[in-house]
Amino acid sequence: MSPEVGSFVFAEERHALITALLADRGRITVPELAERFGITPETVRRDLDSLEKARLLRRVHGGAVASDRVSMSESSLDERQGKHSDKKSRIAQAALAMLPRTKAVSVVLDSGTTTERLADLLVDWEPTSPSDQLLVITNAIPIAYKLSAHPDMQVTITGGHIRGLTRAIVGDSTREQFEALRPDIAFIGTNGVHETFGLSTPDPVEAITKSSMVRSARRVVVLVDSSKLGKEALVRFASLHEVDTIVTDEAPTGELASAIAAAGVEVVVA
Repeated sequence: MSPEVGSFVFAEERHALITALLADRGRITVPELAERFGITPETVRRDLDSLEKARLLRRVHGGAVASDRVSMSESSLDERQGKHSDKKSRIAQAALAMLPRTKAVSVVLDSGTTTERLADLLVDWEPTSPSDQLLVITNAIPIAYKLSAHPDMQVTITGGHIRGLTRAIVGDSTREQFEALRPDIAFIGTNGVHETFGLSTPDPVEAITKSSMVRSARRVVVLVDSSKLGKEALVRFASLHEVDTIVTDEAPTGELASAIAAAGVEVVVA
C-alpha cells in the first residue's frame, strides 16, 4: 500500500471517529483532537474543513460543533411533534401540577410542542367549584384551537403576524399585548438552556415575543426536554436569573447545573 493510499484510509477513519465524537458530545476542540490522534493542529483543521464541506459539522472558534447545534437551525412544528414524545408528556404532567390553586388563575402558554402537551392536559381541566376561573393566554394557534371549545375556560389568543414554521403569533403587536398583562404564571418553551447564554431561540422576532412573556409573568416556568440542555440558539430571550423553575426530564449537570443553582432556579425532574 502506497503512503498516499494509507494516508487516505487513515483520514477517512479519523473523519468517522470525529463525527461519532460530535454525535456523542456535541462539541470538540482542535487541541483535544490533535492529542487524541497524534496529529498536528493544522491537520485537524483540514479534517474539520472537509467535514464542514460535507455538512457533517459546523466550525466554531477553537473547534467544531454538531450540525444540530447550529444556532439558526430550526425544525418545523410537525417535525418536532414526534421527537422525545415520552419526555415531553412527563414534563407536561409535572407542569400541570404547578397551576396555582386559586379561584381565578391566568396562565400564559408559549408556542411549542412541549407547551402544547400541557394544553392537551388542560383540555380535561374542570373547575373545583362553580366560581373557579381559568384564563389561558397564548400566541400559539394549535393551543388556542385545542382549548377554544372548553366550556369552563377563557381562552385569549394574541394578535400579530403568524410565523408559519412554528404557527406562533409574533411581532410588535404581540409584544405590546404581553407587556400590558400581568399573568400569574407563564409556561415557556425554548430551543436551548445554556450556563452563560441563558434561554435562546433561532428567530429574532419570536425571541422578542418570548422576552415579553417572561417579563410579564409573576412566575416563569420553562418546559424543556434534556436534548436542549447546554444548547445555544441564535438569539437570547431571557437569562437564567429571569426564570423561576425549569421542568425537564433529566437533571442538568456540570457548569449548567452550577449556573442554574447560582441563579436560584428551581429544577423539577419529571
